[in-house]
Amino acid sequence: MSATLSTMLELGTTAPFFELPDTEGNLISLDDIHAEKGLLIMFICNHCPYVIHLNEALVDFANEYSEQGIECIAISSNDIESYPQDSPKFMKELSDKYQFPYPYLFDESQEVAKAYKAACTPDFFLFNNDLKLVYRGQFDDSRPGNGKPVTGKDMRNAADTLIKSKETVEPQIPSMGCNIKWKDGNEPDYFK
Repeated sequence: MSATLSTMLELGTTAPFFELPDTEGNLISLDDIHAEKGLLIMFICNHCPYVIHLNEALVDFANEYSEQGIECIAISSNDIESYPQDSPKFMKELSDKYQFPYPYLFDESQEVAKAYKAACTPDFFLFNNDLKLVYRGQFDDSRPGNGKPVTGKDMRNAADTLIKSKETVEPQIPSMGCNIKWKDGNEPDYFK
């Protein structure tokens, strides 16, 4: 299980536009999201042990914070030819299993992952209601096998700060997980 750190997209960046299919085949765009306080975009996938470690906590977070005005969206950008377990069919199964309270979108071209400079699964990007990036970093310091409980403390701190003040929080520690599975020849420039 190799670990890749997030690239830490520049704070204040405006959320790049996307229009992607969800697990039912419906197109959902950034314009369809009406987040009262903020928007959390999560790059995840089905098979990554780092994501599997957090799935229940991500659902709990989304349920809790949607009541406070923060919407969540999950995006999978992995190459499904090399990793068929991340295909939309299995995305739907995972979404149904955990009853995701957020859309789970498929970025087949991987262009959305590139626009966000996503590097790993999970990779988190929290935007305010003006769609300006206020947090990018880890959910918490729990990792598969490190014995630390999943609390979501870093993300909760960022979300609570956003709800109260729209300001950024420090420190922002990079997320860590499996690298996004890029198609042959599609690895983005920010890794070179």
